[in-house]
Amino acid sequence: MIRTELESRAGGVVARVTIDNPAKLNILTSAVLRRFSEEIKSLEAKPSLRAVVLTGAGEKAFIGGADLETLGALDPASAREFIGLVHAACAALRECPVPVIARINGWCLGAGLELAACCDLRIAADSAAFGMPEVRLGIPSVVEAAMLPRLVGAGRARWLVLSGETIDARTALDWGLIERISSIDSLDAQVNSLLDSILAGEPEAIRAQKRLCKLWEEAPLAESVRASIDEFARAYESDEPRRRVAAFRRARRKAR
Repeated sequence: MIRTELESRAGGVVARVTIDNPAKLNILTSAVLRRFSEEIKSLEAKPSLRAVVLTGAGEKAFIGGADLETLGALDPASAREFIGLVHAACAALRECPVPVIARINGWCLGAGLELAACCDLRIAADSAAFGMPEVRLGIPSVVEAAMLPRLVGAGRARWLVLSGETIDARTALDWGLIERISSIDSLDAQVNSLLDSILAGEPEAIRAQKRLCKLWEEAPLAESVRASIDEFARAYESDEPRRRVAAFRRARRKAR
């Protein structure tokens, strides 16, 4: 159900994590959610890891949401347990120390959209569709649906969670829900281009930047500024900034 491939690229290792159940639109069962969290956390131990790409198998769906059979059988106690698994999977992506890119190749619904919202960057096929249909099933959108106002603003987030309507990729781009769209044939090329840009950065600086991006979403401004100063100073504990600045200056002089 969860397939992970490690790819060695110039600059480090990229993990490509695939929810692999295309016949059922890569839906999220309790077992899949547990395995997913374990898999993402296991990647954290790889010091050479530079980025993670999350996608769904096939071309029909990124993640078509939570398993309806499971949702239909829950009671208050098991509902709390199941939604805790969704939250844990989302938290694993946000806690992952390297950038996570969502490669969105089709339906991105409910808990699938929550996972996408917890990735750092999102690139979608122009055929992708996005929605939060939970209210039509008698339940509210919860846990990391709280990321949506941060991405699209309060009004558009309310539109998604109150109407249950789906939006297309162009609308998602216009709203700021995703960062780029592409034809399905060019989707991997777009993802690889973004990976090249990330891998061009210094590894520890990229990890520090991800920590700060997460903090900026959660902390008051003054705390975010203080932490940013600490991260800036910490970068100079190695010689990497001096080396890279010197190389940049040499290249600029040659270009004149």
